[in-house]
Amino acid sequence: MDKGNEIMFNNTHKAFLTKTDWDLKRSLWLFTFMKKAGVVKVFSKLTLFAIKVHLPVKAIIKATIFKQFCGGENIVETTEIVDQLKKSNIGSILDYSVEGKETVNDFERTLNEVLKIIDIAKNNHAIPYTCLKLTGIISFSLLEKLNRNEKITTEENEELVIGKKRLNKICESAFKNNVPIYFDAEESWIQDAIDCLAEDMMRAYNKEKAIVLTTLQMYRWDRINYLQVLIKQAKKEHFFIGIKLVRGAYLEKENMRAENLGYKSPIHTNKENTDIDFDKSITLCLENIDIITLCAGTHNEESTMYLITELKRLGIANNHPHVYFSQLYGMSDHISFNLAANGYNITKYLPYGPVKSVIPYLIRRANENTAIAGQMSRELNLLKEEKNRRKEQKLLK
Repeated sequence: MDKGNEIMFNNTHKAFLTKTDWDLKRSLWLFTFMKKAGVVKVFSKLTLFAIKVHLPVKAIIKATIFKQFCGGENIVETTEIVDQLKKSNIGSILDYSVEGKETVNDFERTLNEVLKIIDIAKNNHAIPYTCLKLTGIISFSLLEKLNRNEKITTEENEELVIGKKRLNKICESAFKNNVPIYFDAEESWIQDAIDCLAEDMMRAYNKEKAIVLTTLQMYRWDRINYLQVLIKQAKKEHFFIGIKLVRGAYLEKENMRAENLGYKSPIHTNKENTDIDFDKSITLCLENIDIITLCAGTHNEESTMYLITELKRLGIANNHPHVYFSQLYGMSDHISFNLAANGYNITKYLPYGPVKSVIPYLIRRANENTAIAGQMSRELNLLKEEKNRRKEQKLLK
């Protein structure tokens, strides 16, 4: 077993064991590209335009950025990735990543797809969880109205009733098949509505264990308080809670909207405070591990080591069933694979869906990665180290 921060995360042999030489070259090219914010923005606009006018770019996208960050166009195509990760003791969280769809048919398609994932996961330990964006089954505009406590029309109320039925159907299936489900966090101006729905589902289905889990974006300065209140509610009402901690995915959009509409931004003024709240939340969850299932969704080595240190301090086993680490597929393999080799519970967030429908997710991923310059440099350096290591190994032979 590796000892210490540097040994654990610098083991490129373990980190990239499943990557071919071609995979390494593609990843190197992509991460080099994503370091350039201006280029990424231009690429994003050109890609959306190309899709809109039906230019034949699907094959190029699928062979590059899609292959790096997605498992396939459908569940069947993801099977190979799931099996591959399983060999390294890494689980997969299948995510039907079709975004921005607003029709009833789209909502029903998402419902059926999530139910399909749960059905597959119930007999497959390599898929310990699944996930759901609530905007995949309930319209964004309706959630926004609910968030503002605005009166809704009779038609909108009927839409809400149907949306809640979809949600309940998913959670009931997750409960019956013992497949926990994460609700993804979304924009702050719909998050209160999502929180209320998540809490209702936790009260209904988390009487024995955490089947329904919610996500907290710790770049928001109000999330620590929300977590504390939720813990008190759970203890008082006797239900379990599931918490996935992330730093956040909509920073630029959140700050821009707050500035344009003239209200205080819900986002911390600096990354340091985000990091502080993330680590505080880790401790708070671990100190209440009897009622909380925690997933630390992070690519940050310092927070990863903080969680490891806190597990040791509190005498909690590496593989405690209430504690998971998680990273996005295609990123931070140096964290995922080395932690798995040391006996921790690890999952990879594995998106899938038709290439054209997943474009919004991929563009968001590219833009997010561009904003984390230090992380991109870290990824690049490790990929280069592994490439050189393999080259030297071949010369020795």
